Amino acid sequence: MSPLPAQGSPIEQRVAAAGPQAPRPLAELVERLGAAGLLAGPVDPAVGRVPVLGVTEDSRSAAGGRLFVAVPGFHVDGHEFAGRAEAAGAAAALVEHEVPGLAIPQVVVGDARRALASAAGWWYGDPSRRLGVVGVTGTDGKTTTSFLAAAALEASGLRAGLVGTVETRLGGLRERHEAHVTTPGAPELQATLAAMAEAGDEAAVVETTSHALELGRVLGVAYDAAVFTNLTHEHLELHGTFERYREAKMRLFSALAEGPANPAKLVGGRPWPKVAVVNADDPNRAWFERAAVEAGARVVRYGWSPDADVRATTADEDASRLRVAYAAPSGAAELELRLAGRFNVHNALAVVALGEALGLPPAAVRAGLASVAGVPGRMERIAQGQPFSVIVDYAHSPASLQAVLDILAPVAREAGGGLIAVFGSAGERDTAKRAVMGRIAGERCRLVVATDEDPRGEDGAAIVAEIVAGAVGAGRTEGVDVLGIPDRRTAIAAALERARPGDVVLLAGKGHEPTILYASGAIPWDEAGAAREALAAMGFRSA
Repeated sequence: MSPLPAQGSPIEQRVAAAGPQAPRPLAELVERLGAAGLLAGPVDPAVGRVPVLGVTEDSRSAAGGRLFVAVPGFHVDGHEFAGRAEAAGAAAALVEHEVPGLAIPQVVVGDARRALASAAGWWYGDPSRRLGVVGVTGTDGKTTTSFLAAAALEASGLRAGLVGTVETRLGGLRERHEAHVTTPGAPELQATLAAMAEAGDEAAVVETTSHALELGRVLGVAYDAAVFTNLTHEHLELHGTFERYREAKMRLFSALAEGPANPAKLVGGRPWPKVAVVNADDPNRAWFERAAVEAGARVVRYGWSPDADVRATTADEDASRLRVAYAAPSGAAELELRLAGRFNVHNALAVVALGEALGLPPAAVRAGLASVAGVPGRMERIAQGQPFSVIVDYAHSPASLQAVLDILAPVAREAGGGLIAVFGSAGERDTAKRAVMGRIAGERCRLVVATDEDPRGEDGAAIVAEIVAGAVGAGRTEGVDVLGIPDRRTAIAAALERARPGDVVLLAGKGHEPTILYASGAIPWDEAGAAREALAAMGFRSA
C-alpha cells in the first residue's frame, strides 16, 4: 500500500493502488535486511510471522497493519512517534533502538534510512528492475534535462514516466508536482515506480538530488543510466563541504554496477547497457567518470570540449529558440529547440548523448527534443503589453543565477535597458551562498531586490539582509539600487514599478513552486500569477 491516500488525483489514485493488496510475512523483509547487513541483532522467529500490509515512515499513515520505520530526522526523531504508529494500527516497527512500552514487535536495524529504502523496495516488488531507469543529477539543469530525456524516450517509441521537481508522469498522465522535494521518500518513490510498471510504462526518468542520495531515498533503485549536468556551490547545509556534496552525487554513478539488485534489462525489447553521461566541460567530470568506470558502466561525454563524444560545434539563439549543430558517433546533425538560454545547449546535448549510449534512433531523439515547448518556471516569459520584459526562472544557486543574468544581459542591452533581479535564498539551507548571490546580482543589475524565497524557520529579514550586504559589496547602494523587501508580492510589484522601457526583470528562485515555506507553514504562491497581477495593477492587461 502507498503512503498516499486512495482519494486524490488520478496519479495519486494509481500510486495508492500500486503494490500487493494482500499481507506479506515480515520474515521476508527480515531475511532481506539480514542479507544486506542491516540487522543490528537477532530477531525472534515469531516476529517473522507478523503479516504486513505496507511500509511507512509517517506514524499517521501506519493504520491497517503497516510496518512503521522510525527514522531519526533533522528536527524530530521517528522513535518518538512509534507509540502513535502503534495506536494508529501499525503491525510492527523497524527501529534503531528499542522503544520502551511498545506492544507491537520491533526489529532493530543499524540504519533506519537504509532499512526504509530496502523495506519499500521489498513491499513494492522492486519495480525499478522492470523499468529502464534514467537518473539525472547535478546542481543545475536537472529538471530541463529530465523533461528533454522523457520527450526523447517517448519519441523513440518508449512509454516513459517522470519523477521530478516540476511534474510527475505516469501511464500517460501528467501532474504538477506540488511538494518542495524533488526526489520523494523511498516508499512514495517505490510506489510511483510500481504504478508506472503496472500502467505499462517501459522507462522512468528520475531527477535524483544529492539529498535523495545522501539520505538513502533511492537506495535499491536499479539505475541503468546516470546523467551528470554540472556541479557548483549548493546544499552545503546538508553536506558540510563541497567534497562531500560531490561524493553524494557520485553515488548515482556507483549505483550503475550490474548485479542481482540491478540486473541487465530489456527495455522496449532491446538490451539497455549501463551508461554514464557526463558533462565534458565541468571541472568535476573526472570524479564522475571514475565512479562510472569502477561500476563497470560505459562513459559517454557531451559538451564543447574537443574530447566530448557528442560535441557542440555551433549554437545560435534568439529570445525563444536555440539552434545547435553537433558531431556525434552517429554523425553530424542539428537541433532545433524551442527553448531560450545558451545553457540549454548542455541540457540538450546530454540527452543526445543518452540516446547515443542507449542506441535510440538519433532522428527520434532530435524530434523529441524539438517537441518540448518549455518547462514551467524555467525562462518563462510574462507578457501583458508592458514595455519591458519579465522572466520567471527557478535559478536559485549562484551559478544558475549568474548564468541566467548573463544570458539576459545582451537582451536588455539590445533593447536599450538594463537588468533588474528579484530573488531570495532558502532558509535552513546553504547560508554561504546568500552574499555570493547578492554580489553576482549587484555586479550585473541596475536594481537588485532581495526578498523571501522559503525562509522556513529562519528570520526572513535576516536572510534578505545577507543578500543585500552582498550586493552592497559589489557597489550597490541600499535603498537606492538594492532593496530588501521580505514580502515577495510587494517585492515583485516594487521591481516592476521601477522598470523602464527595454529593461529585463528576472524573478528568480521560485519558478513553478506553488507555495512559500514559513515557520508557520506553507502559503499558496504563484510567481507568474503574482507578476501578472502586478502588471495588471499598473494597467498592463493585454498579452
